Amino acid sequence: MNKSIEIQDIGSRDYKDTWEYQEELFQEILNIKIKNRREATSIETPNYFILVEHPHVYTLGKSGDFKNLLVSEDYLAKINATYYKINRGGDITYHGPGQIVGYPILDLDNFFTDIHKYLRFLEEMVILTLAEYGLKGERSKGETGVWFDVGTPFARKICALGVRASRWVTMHGFAFNVNTNLGYFDNMIPCGIKGKAVTSLNVELGRQEVPIEEVKEKLLKHFAVLFEAEFSFKTTV
Repeated sequence: MNKSIEIQDIGSRDYKDTWEYQEELFQEILNIKIKNRREATSIETPNYFILVEHPHVYTLGKSGDFKNLLVSEDYLAKINATYYKINRGGDITYHGPGQIVGYPILDLDNFFTDIHKYLRFLEEMVILTLAEYGLKGERSKGETGVWFDVGTPFARKICALGVRASRWVTMHGFAFNVNTNLGYFDNMIPCGIKGKAVTSLNVELGRQEVPIEEVKEKLLKHFAVLFEAEFSFKTTV
């Protein structure tokens, strides 16, 4: 089993371009697995973890409801935002500047074949990172992601999850609000969940800005421990 993961921090990148790039890496791993099965070979499969920041964009998962986008596509154009219906799980979410978006493209055969465990590990990575800032992130029963004050009128979400998997190969991932303009969430019903707010790390800490690179380092540190992984780094794609 190959537990080495290539980290690719690709900076600010258009959502559609990144989605297509994810698909390339995803298909690369799938092709190796299909070849191994058909030809009884044992070629090692690679693992990738893309870190990216997107321009303003709304994405709707395959099981999502378009009605959860509360504005027209003409309005989105006025606020320099785009919209895509995509092939991950989950409902509608927002990506934008000040948010860390992570796309682990892993062959789970290299780690463990359990999607539920995979999602819980992604949540745990964020919960452990928040704890380093003195914040108590939580899970909300029946709702993926990481929250604060679950079960109270003040429940609010700081990290959304939505993944796709085929033959135990993953794509898509998580969106962690760090210095995010929360006003953009007003244009939708986040994740299709009514009556619950969203938040950002800088808001919770009462800071104007939290260093993005600092948060990335903490996320990767916890990810490596949880997945018992080794990292290599590729900075340009």
